[in-house]
Amino acid sequence: MTGMDNNNVLASTQIVIEEALRKLGYGDDMIELLKEPMRVLTVRIPVRMDDGKTRVFIGYRAQHNDAVGPTKGGVRFHPDVNELEVKALSIWMSLKCGIADLPYGGGKGGIICDPRKMSFRELERLSRGYVRAISQIVGPNKDIPAPDVMTNAQIMAWMMDEYSRIREFDSPGFITGKPLVLGGSLGRESATAKGVAIMIHEAMAKQGISVAGARIVVQGFGNAGSYLAKFMHDAGAKVVGISDVHGALYNEQGLDIEHLMDRRDSFGMVTNLFQNTISNDELLTLDCDVLVPAAIENQITASNADRIRAKIIVEAANGPTTLEATRIVTDRGILLIPDVLASAGGVIVSYFEWVQNNQGYYWSEAEVDAKLREMMVRGFNNVYELHTLKKVDMRLAAYMVGVRKMAEAVRLRGWV
Repeated sequence: MTGMDNNNVLASTQIVIEEALRKLGYGDDMIELLKEPMRVLTVRIPVRMDDGKTRVFIGYRAQHNDAVGPTKGGVRFHPDVNELEVKALSIWMSLKCGIADLPYGGGKGGIICDPRKMSFRELERLSRGYVRAISQIVGPNKDIPAPDVMTNAQIMAWMMDEYSRIREFDSPGFITGKPLVLGGSLGRESATAKGVAIMIHEAMAKQGISVAGARIVVQGFGNAGSYLAKFMHDAGAKVVGISDVHGALYNEQGLDIEHLMDRRDSFGMVTNLFQNTISNDELLTLDCDVLVPAAIENQITASNADRIRAKIIVEAANGPTTLEATRIVTDRGILLIPDVLASAGGVIVSYFEWVQNNQGYYWSEAEVDAKLREMMVRGFNNVYELHTLKKVDMRLAAYMVGVRKMAEAVRLRGWV
């Protein structure tokens, strides 16, 4: 991802936010306030590397708006992290929280690094250094981080421990996506994928497609992609294609998902073990019932949107379809379930984790799953209803539902 792409990601998010607010009847002052995060912190983190030298890493934390409640959102470790991307992602988190009706605004963080080239100890020092650098603006009632691209429960554990040391009391509610023994929630690890699977079932019901034998293509085989492939496979669908950064696998009879999940490495790589691979571009244009982009931004664009052969697109990744491509696929009659709705499962179960930490009482996985389903289905119905009522595409409908609560909170607080 280049700076240019991220510029587009932020700009296109702002275009839809403005359109959504205007359709809801808000004026320029509200648009001006909500089109950018209220706060973005840039930090420089010195880390003693295993060779004894000190490297300085750059990190960010963006907080979009806290009119509804504390901000909430993941921290990604990736070489391509930059300020524009973190800003756009914090706005998307606000929209997800609005659609799911959570008492949060959106936040997002990131560190420019490549965790694949760092040792366990170096990652721990970096994680702790990041928390020390942002500790003034985060906390259980201010801003609650979570895992994101290339971060996991172990990294959350180090971050929680560091925050608890600084504050001098145990603060499990400061961060979500933690290991179970440190106050994590059952069902958190697979929550994003579960939410996407629920959205696929709802969308297929609207399109009159049966799940049994339906052909699913999943781009990306990381946490969300692999779990999703498994859930759909277990539900009786045929996962005919999957991919990672090295390439893609295709089998029209359906792939052996259990086998692929066993073979993949901790970063979701598996196709490098196979000879007969196809390209990611070929994967996106396969004939299928449901296409799930679960990798990175800008995958479905004006250049390939007219070749997409799926009946339904469900965005498990952040921003995989450009605005131009959204218009093209919608005009072609493809039902698109936008990222801010489809991938809200992660933040919903993060919210459940925070609630459990705050009350010191923990739920069974069945309770978590039932509550997740209820909130995802309610979000889907609200967006789909607005889409048919106002005759707007699903993305605009989702933005309208997502931004409404925040705009009302801003208005009632008297900020605008």
